[in-house]
Amino acid sequence: MPDDKVKRRLTTVLCADVYGYSRLMEADEAGTLETLRRYRTAIAGLVERHDGRIVNTWGDAVIAEFASVVEAVQCAVEIQQEISNQDSDPSRVNPMRFRIGINLGDVMVDGSDIYGDGVNIASRLQELADPGGVVISSSVYDQVHNKLSVGFDCLGQRPMKNIAPLTSYRVTLGDQAAGRGSFAVNESPARRKEAGAMRMDDGHGPSSWTSVVSDWLAKLPRPVAAALTVSGFLILINLFTGAHKIWFHWPVAAILFSVVLRMALGHRPESDSKGER
Repeated sequence: MPDDKVKRRLTTVLCADVYGYSRLMEADEAGTLETLRRYRTAIAGLVERHDGRIVNTWGDAVIAEFASVVEAVQCAVEIQQEISNQDSDPSRVNPMRFRIGINLGDVMVDGSDIYGDGVNIASRLQELADPGGVVISSSVYDQVHNKLSVGFDCLGQRPMKNIAPLTSYRVTLGDQAAGRGSFAVNESPARRKEAGAMRMDDGHGPSSWTSVVSDWLAKLPRPVAAALTVSGFLILINLFTGAHKIWFHWPVAAILFSVVLRMALGHRPESDSKGER
């Protein structure tokens, strides 16, 4: 008797979709189709480079799957970078931008096609992404958050059509402009430091000391950065209103103590918080 059992497997699904595709086609059908073909060729090359495969390309969407979660996320970031680099005309009113969603889940296999919630969730996640951005599920985040040199913003549980709410994360990078999809992949800390020094020396950016301070505060936990900022203001107020009488050390000490206490208590149930995620 034939085996009619449905084949299933655990895989990483990447869904990429053009933002505002109908609007682009209405404005310029021939140009939009030509751009879509060029970008799809670039996407296919990057998917193959990261040991993935294109599953389907209906309409303006691209569905791909990867055996490695890390490779899938790295591929998504490189796709956005490549598309941004290929858009050589910054004056274009309607540039083509993709939104990408990635999910690690169980799928049903039918020949070369895959179906099921694992695919549907990836499709819904891309709808949450900004044009030029990447959104991943919590199952993907758990596998890659400490393996890639990118950042992640938790979006919480967002409602999705025909899908139970789940926690999702926006992939961010140090030099990514919000909502513009500007990615810098595999940029070493030395390169970022060198680029920052060049911006400070060119005479057109913010003053050097403010850039250094803001960059340093940005790397600290938010409560610590806030406490240091408030403490700095208190010190300046004390110095400018009468340096002969020092009073800032008491409120500063209280602020710093409260932050240290909060962080110490916040780290105690670390195992529980991980379980809730």
